[in-house]
Amino acid sequence: MTLPILNHLLIPFLVAMFLAINMGGSGTAPSFALAFGTGVIRQNLIPGLFGFMVFAGAIIAGKATATTIGSEIINPDRLNYAITTIILLSIALALFFANLLGIPQSTSQATVLSISAASLYFNDFNSKKLFLEIIPTWFALPLVAFFVCYFIGKYIYNPLRKKGVFMSGAVNNHPLIKILIIATSLYVAFSIGANNVANAAGPIAVMTINELGINFNDSNFIIIIILTTLLIAPNFGIGSSLFGHKIVKHTGKDIIMLGKIEAVIIAFVSASLLLFTSIFKGIPSSLVQVNVASILGIGVAKLGAKNIFSKTHVNRFFIMWIIAPLIAFLFTLAGLFLLDYFR
Repeated sequence: MTLPILNHLLIPFLVAMFLAINMGGSGTAPSFALAFGTGVIRQNLIPGLFGFMVFAGAIIAGKATATTIGSEIINPDRLNYAITTIILLSIALALFFANLLGIPQSTSQATVLSISAASLYFNDFNSKKLFLEIIPTWFALPLVAFFVCYFIGKYIYNPLRKKGVFMSGAVNNHPLIKILIIATSLYVAFSIGANNVANAAGPIAVMTINELGINFNDSNFIIIIILTTLLIAPNFGIGSSLFGHKIVKHTGKDIIMLGKIEAVIIAFVSASLLLFTSIFKGIPSSLVQVNVASILGIGVAKLGAKNIFSKTHVNRFFIMWIIAPLIAFLFTLAGLFLLDYFR
């Protein structure tokens, strides 16, 4: 391998690590906000647990989503070191802005729009994949999460709570409840690894294959994606340490004062939906939005729609969910234009 090739690989890998740090900050909220908000786990334990489970999810269940990100939205031959760097840097800057505001953001939506911008720029946009598979899933998953949690909250949890089943201190403080909350938090982090690590590892793996001149086939892609995941996934834990506390606080405590049983329901529903989508469809999806939709479903069942949707932070979430992916899209277009202009 020549020194120029090493230099070509170094810059996009560093950008991918910066992106993973920002994804880790944003992804901490849906994983551990509920456990933190209910006082089950200390904040200083979160980054290590989060980073380990993200890594496990990426290695065990992340291939399908990585394939979608790396080769099914954009022509994989386009992903050289310069274009890959522009795409990943655009996503990272959009997420960095959201993290500074303390708002959990959809890394997958920012990634898909950034890659779609590059596809449009080169006139090889896969509109079928985006409009018939990915975007419908983005709308469907939060709706399913909201109504599943609303149904559970209104027709199962609330009636039992009114009968005093969950009101006694013995039930709420039982060690089994704490174990369930921690287990579901780890489960959420695992599902993030299965879905979101691909946002950085997918383009990087395809770029590496292109730059090294390796044949693009399943076996080579799997080997490279594992190697890139080994470098990228640990940075999720770093991002959790840097940005996680503020985002966890906003999501876990500012939206609704969660009960411990509710925390288990929300975490399990959110993670299950994302993991199913990752493994069986390979569609990059927003766990942040699924998680908040689950919280809102439980919250509406408990407090009513007016009390929940009038909360300031909920409105800020909705606005930022639109802005950040658009920032990634526009930054990518601008970066590609400047690249061509200065060549």
